Amino acid sequence: MAGVVVRLAVLTSSAAVLTGCGGDGVHVGSFDVSTAGRGACASFLDAVPDRVGDQDRRSVTGTEYAAAWGDPAIVLRCGVGKPKGFNRFSTCQRANGIDWFVPTSQINDQDADVRMTTIGRLPAVDVLVPARYRPPVAVMVDLEKAIKAHTKATTPCT
Repeated sequence: MAGVVVRLAVLTSSAAVLTGCGGDGVHVGSFDVSTAGRGACASFLDAVPDRVGDQDRRSVTGTEYAAAWGDPAIVLRCGVGKPKGFNRFSTCQRANGIDWFVPTSQINDQDADVRMTTIGRLPAVDVLVPARYRPPVAVMVDLEKAIKAHTKATTPCT
């Protein structure tokens, strides 16, 4: 995974977007996406890879602004708001030129799921990576091309 910046920390998160799974599909709870973000998210979701973190893509119900891979599901949501706990003093992880935020309180628990949110990109994307797939570097790398092509870089995390 060449190109991944060394300052990438082991990330974790206990927050979940899954509200249940049924059959082959993954149910993702609905969330607000701005009118401007809807078109960009549709293009972005059409461009995400069929495999992420070495897991196959699954169908999603509950919202048209999400994608999922694997079981347990890696869940991506496009068009999310500012992540809880993020402020101008927050530290971000940079992987291949994309800044990601994970709350500091979630970084050390190796048994926890990882919630990471792009910072300085519109629309913003968050990804829930189950602990089974830690570290989340492969997921970051697999999503890089689609994120760079279909989200607009704004102000990087400093």
